[in-house]
Amino acid sequence: MTTLTSPHDLLAAIPFLIGYHPENSLVLVSLKDDQVGMAMRVDFPVEIATESYDLLASHLSREGATGAFIVAYIAEGEVDPEPVMINTSGALIRAGIEIKESLIVRGDRYRSMICSDATCCPPEGNQIPSIDSSRIAVEHVIAGHPMPLPSVDDLIQSIAALPSSHETHWQDEVQTFWISSDSEEINDLQRDGATAIIDLAGEYREGRGAEDRELVARVIGRLSEIQVRDFALGSHTDETTEHYWAMWRDLLLIAPRGFVAPIASLFAAMAYERGEGALAHKALDRALADDDQYSLALLLRRVFTAGWPPQSFTAMRAELHPKVVAGIFG
Repeated sequence: MTTLTSPHDLLAAIPFLIGYHPENSLVLVSLKDDQVGMAMRVDFPVEIATESYDLLASHLSREGATGAFIVAYIAEGEVDPEPVMINTSGALIRAGIEIKESLIVRGDRYRSMICSDATCCPPEGNQIPSIDSSRIAVEHVIAGHPMPLPSVDDLIQSIAALPSSHETHWQDEVQTFWISSDSEEINDLQRDGATAIIDLAGEYREGRGAEDRELVARVIGRLSEIQVRDFALGSHTDETTEHYWAMWRDLLLIAPRGFVAPIASLFAAMAYERGEGALAHKALDRALADDDQYSLALLLRRVFTAGWPPQSFTAMRAELHPKVVAGIFG
């Protein structure tokens, strides 16, 4: 993330950090050595206990943040946001985190709770410039990042099932690759699944994507086996991450009911590592809607909610992968 040098930069950056333009939200953005870290969004809190503010601050402390930005997005005529902003600031200060900026956004205007100079921070607030014209947007687009979605509903829709996922013949094709946990050929089937994942990622690397329908069905079906799923969790590297990201997103859109949870969990894990926390949580919603007891989705929900640093999750995944590979391939 580029350096944020003004309130305009901050307001332009937040939609990129969380994936969409927030409403009725409290957003905290962490800073470590003047570099932007994670962004955390919660529904704008009303009448919550002091301990809840300290919990929010603890997530930034766990990441090693030394500074933070606070931004409240409030609709016109809604509750006075200042008490929440003051309580949030107090919790961050108690945690030893410096408040770099504290903004209240109403409609298309914002005002700072820190700046008292009426020449640059008038009481009625300042106009928010168009995100399309911001330096932040230009840098993100050049880097290949998509523009933020208009709302959280659009974020949800971006990973919703396509009509083709409900087609009976497609469901039957994927079902043929389902792995029974008591199969006598379990290790051969695990190897087949792991190999199919590598092969499909190779298709994405070559620009062919999900053209091989049989290979796609094989990957989706084989992911029903936990060892195959765990192999998939650790398969991508820094060099292949974009191929796997595109692959899991595509498969999430077309996975039949009953086969969604593993793919949604894999996609959620990658989203979290990429700093896209809101998208990660929405992917877990899809996983748990498919199987409300799916263990990896439940584990990831606890990890994400606890504010575990993405780099710690990356390290855990990298440590686990060689063990999974040894278990499958010997």
